[in-house]
Amino acid sequence: MRLSLLMLAALVPAMPALAAETPELQRAVGAPQAVGAVHTLRQIPEACARLEGVFTGQAAEPYRFSAVSTSEQCRPRARFVDYAKAQPSADKGWKLNDVIRVPNAACPAQQAVVRVWRLPVNNTQALDGQGQSRIYLEEAKKQAAAGKIPQVTMFAAQLQVEGKACN
Repeated sequence: MRLSLLMLAALVPAMPALAAETPELQRAVGAPQAVGAVHTLRQIPEACARLEGVFTGQAAEPYRFSAVSTSEQCRPRARFVDYAKAQPSADKGWKLNDVIRVPNAACPAQQAVVRVWRLPVNNTQALDGQGQSRIYLEEAKKQAAAGKIPQVTMFAAQLQVEGKACN
């Protein structure tokens, strides 16, 4: 009995680490992709972005991905930021949103893993007497001049290549 309580106490600090690694979205491993074939990893409509990736076939950089704008007419409600600058973590309020795994068709032992992080922001606006959310130009200009621009949700993505490289 005492031994099992000690084991349970030892596991309790590890529990938050496991919870932080569970993504908000669950998805199966993606279809294997050929070297040189550009493919979409994920759409992020609120940021007007699409994550694209490609296996390069090079040992130094076996996989490359980038965020691509989906449309010039799209008006983003969120931003996609550089992972290295943002350094997302659960301690900073970021949530692991998605883990995307893409196997290499030419090398089944290798796969690209893209972790997408999300920093949520609560932007609920006050409603007026008619139940409408209104933005008045002069008030918005004053807020912008004072540096009180409302924050938006942010996304960041991290790439890791797992497994052994094939010859």
